[in-house]
Amino acid sequence: MDLLKTLSELPGAPGREERVREFIDARVQGHADEISTDALGNLICRKRARKDVKDPKKVMIACHMDEIAFYVRQIDDKGFIRIHNLGGFDTRTLFARRVRIQTRDGRELFGNLNPSGRPIHLATEEERKKIPKIGEFFVDTGLTAEELKGRVRPGDPVTLVQEFYEMGDLVTGKCLDNRVACWLGVRLLEQLGESDYDIYVVFTVQEEIGIRGATTSSYAINPDIGIAVDTTLAVDVPGVPFEDQVVALGGGTAIKILDSYSVSDKGLVDTFIELAEKHEIPHQFEILPLGGTDAAALQRARGGSRAITLSVPTRYIHTVTETVHKRDLQATLDLLRKYLEA
Repeated sequence: MDLLKTLSELPGAPGREERVREFIDARVQGHADEISTDALGNLICRKRARKDVKDPKKVMIACHMDEIAFYVRQIDDKGFIRIHNLGGFDTRTLFARRVRIQTRDGRELFGNLNPSGRPIHLATEEERKKIPKIGEFFVDTGLTAEELKGRVRPGDPVTLVQEFYEMGDLVTGKCLDNRVACWLGVRLLEQLGESDYDIYVVFTVQEEIGIRGATTSSYAINPDIGIAVDTTLAVDVPGVPFEDQVVALGGGTAIKILDSYSVSDKGLVDTFIELAEKHEIPHQFEILPLGGTDAAALQRARGGSRAITLSVPTRYIHTVTETVHKRDLQATLDLLRKYLEA
């Protein structure tokens, strides 16, 4: 799990994915026929089809690199840093978090994230019940406004800090949404044999703020088949009824039927189910009532493509303790390989 640990702990705010991209770029050298980075920052890795295949179909696999994060908005006269969020946070999980600020000179500055207001010792009963809004949070670096001057400015990205670690058959850390897909994309390039397809593994940018990287890269590639690899909600925890759990940790890869942004191609759904059953790959079905993936962009590329999402079940999504099962990771990798090498 060393590769996933490194990917999880790297910072990669939407629009500032360069640390993740540079790491992946170096890692996959020699495992793709062509590697390029487009104007928006997508890392595009192409593996050509077998030479005897004429007019091979193009398959694009989208694995987004970005994580939900913040940008510096302003610094007040006491040195407290106000922030703007990029992506959907549950503010109940943001109290007393350590954060990293990437400054324009390439250095890092660390601080504490908290909401404005009185501590629980002094708070009124009404204040204790209040859930703070995202705009109420600030970063305390321990530096004065004068000391921050010239070091931090509006637009510097701010990401949460969390150590990745293993818990038995589970792994937990920040931004496993969607560094698990980056892990899968890298492993796929390293392990994939010959294929009848022209395969484009694309490490996309800015998914968390509107599937932007997948939109531009899929337009350029114009795939026949699009596969988004992402995480999905595993709400198999206390306090949630079975019918609301979406998928379960350890149940295998989740073959998406639909979400609120796309309906998966029926033929692809059937094919992936048949392959999973044939090769005894653990799998389950996903219907997600709210949310979406890069598949929505793949589906609409130019004249359209057949598209689907394969998801890794994940507990506590959009927190720093996102948790996945190693069995589900392996099942997703196995199913992708079986499809591409069939």
